[in-house]
Amino acid sequence: MGFLGSKAGLTPNLDRVALESDVFTHAYSQVPLTTPSHATMLTGTYPQFSGLRDLGDPLGKEIPFLPDILQHHGYATAAFVGSQVLDPKSVAIPGFDRGFDTYDADFHSRRAGESRYESEERRAEVVVARAENWLAQHKGRPFFIWIHFYDPHEPYDPPTPFKEKYAAAPYDGEIAYVDSAFGKLLGFLHSQGLYTASLIAVAADHGEAFGEHGEEGHGFFLYDETIHVPLLIKLPGQRMAGTRSSGSVGLVDLAPTILSEAKIEAPPAMQGIALTKQTSSYRSRADSPWPAHQQYSETDYPLRAFGWSSLHALRVEKYLYVDAPHRELYDRIEDPGSFENLATRSPAVVDTLSSLLGQFYQSTSGNTPAATPLTMDQAEQLRALGYISTGADVATVSSNDRGADPKEKIQIANRLHRALLATEADQYNDAIALLTEVVKDEPNLALANLELGSAYSRLGDYAAAMPWLMNAVRLSPDSGKANMELGMAFVSTNRWAEAAPQLEAARSKAPGSEDVVFTLATVYEQLGRTVDAEQAYKRALEMDPEDYRANLFLGRLLAMSGEPTSALPYLRKAVRIQPNSADAHKFLANVFVQLGDESDARQERATQDQLLAKP
Repeated sequence: MGFLGSKAGLTPNLDRVALESDVFTHAYSQVPLTTPSHATMLTGTYPQFSGLRDLGDPLGKEIPFLPDILQHHGYATAAFVGSQVLDPKSVAIPGFDRGFDTYDADFHSRRAGESRYESEERRAEVVVARAENWLAQHKGRPFFIWIHFYDPHEPYDPPTPFKEKYAAAPYDGEIAYVDSAFGKLLGFLHSQGLYTASLIAVAADHGEAFGEHGEEGHGFFLYDETIHVPLLIKLPGQRMAGTRSSGSVGLVDLAPTILSEAKIEAPPAMQGIALTKQTSSYRSRADSPWPAHQQYSETDYPLRAFGWSSLHALRVEKYLYVDAPHRELYDRIEDPGSFENLATRSPAVVDTLSSLLGQFYQSTSGNTPAATPLTMDQAEQLRALGYISTGADVATVSSNDRGADPKEKIQIANRLHRALLATEADQYNDAIALLTEVVKDEPNLALANLELGSAYSRLGDYAAAMPWLMNAVRLSPDSGKANMELGMAFVSTNRWAEAAPQLEAARSKAPGSEDVVFTLATVYEQLGRTVDAEQAYKRALEMDPEDYRANLFLGRLLAMSGEPTSALPYLRKAVRIQPNSADAHKFLANVFVQLGDESDARQERATQDQLLAKP
């Protein structure tokens, strides 16, 4: 960010807005993960209060929510998000669309032949175009709009011309591209006469690490590279233009700040502080660049992903204290990169800050429900987005047995993360090499075993895949994904009797997975369990009546069972869904023969022959 001192020239549009804004040079995220960090911004509460600590956790109706409050005060409200990770009807936060008149998401898992930008993610310029269309229709009344850009997340893949210009630094290219999209939005706001009178808040949910302290990406550590974030607020009429506030602030302060400017009283449950009241604690001070206001951050990601220890951090005055199995203390003035751990040399300071953190945590905690386990489909969607989830429960870890210190294990996490990116790019040999190293260090890590077995399966090496998939089933008895992958491997090797119990287990754990139900139906058919197969095909069609495969296979099964009248509507639908399917016309012709309708049978066979004759 140029307005925070970068000389790279990546953000000219943001820099121009910064000149007309109050720039908070020491703003901090409460969680280095997309979904819970946005929850903090929009609820004005800490994760230990809201219970929104990880992907998939629901937004409780009792938690204050900025769009809901503004909607009740007459504002038109809308959200335009750039990733499936913030889709409340997919994998993100159930209930996160509360208070939004429009919540533009509607993502889905990537299908064969689709790019990630047609399924799991949207380019910034697409998000902006949708937001502009909404703004044009609602500019005559007070509005609140949340516009979310996801582009600067792995894999870094900026579009042309940024891809070529920043070929050696694609992350920089993503930043420059997002800034250009933001520039288009600014141009639209000016053209519609909306810019001057609007409050515009710009914030990042977290940062990105590139090997500092060993981390690649974000989510595991609480150092500045992932917790220190840009934050600027342009007020109506450009009030406070050119102000630079060096006081320590948090993203938790954003919602109460917006409410304060809207002259709406923040609910008592909101824990952040309105930043634009010009209290002296947020302005620069000659004696210290960091006033006494403390900034809390946490991450449960190491625990939920690997069973390692959660981390909690407190920034107070010049100190950064990290509560970990091996405690950490850094002098942020003398050591801004937080590389020299002073904990063993300053035990009294560490003990004081540890006590302060404990008091702060207790005083800001709420009666939140236990984390909601992710479904198999949700976990798979997260994996496709580069997030790791094994479903570990924070509540099961005692204070006396916190798990491993993530500092000692970070390279394992890096290798697993790179392996997930490799599998998403269909680079299975690269993934296998990385995963082999992971399971060597962490043999009981269920996800690594599952991914290794799945990578071998994708290469057709089922003999190599089976032991790893069996390990995954043993290590994750509650995960239907492991059962499904093992069942699919058995199907691919025609081991039908062994496939059935695995797919049945997957179905019981993921009853909403149509792929599992459909595949189980084909297995039942191979085993001669006709009644079970028919029921399973019908169940698949209850989930998706337009599924070509289920209509085709059920129609064929019914015809082979001597029920051509029952088979006819399913095969007709299969032909309607995929009119260029030779198989659908073939099976439909056979049914017409059974029904004594030779004319329609000849017509279907002729269509079948034409399709088969095409090159």
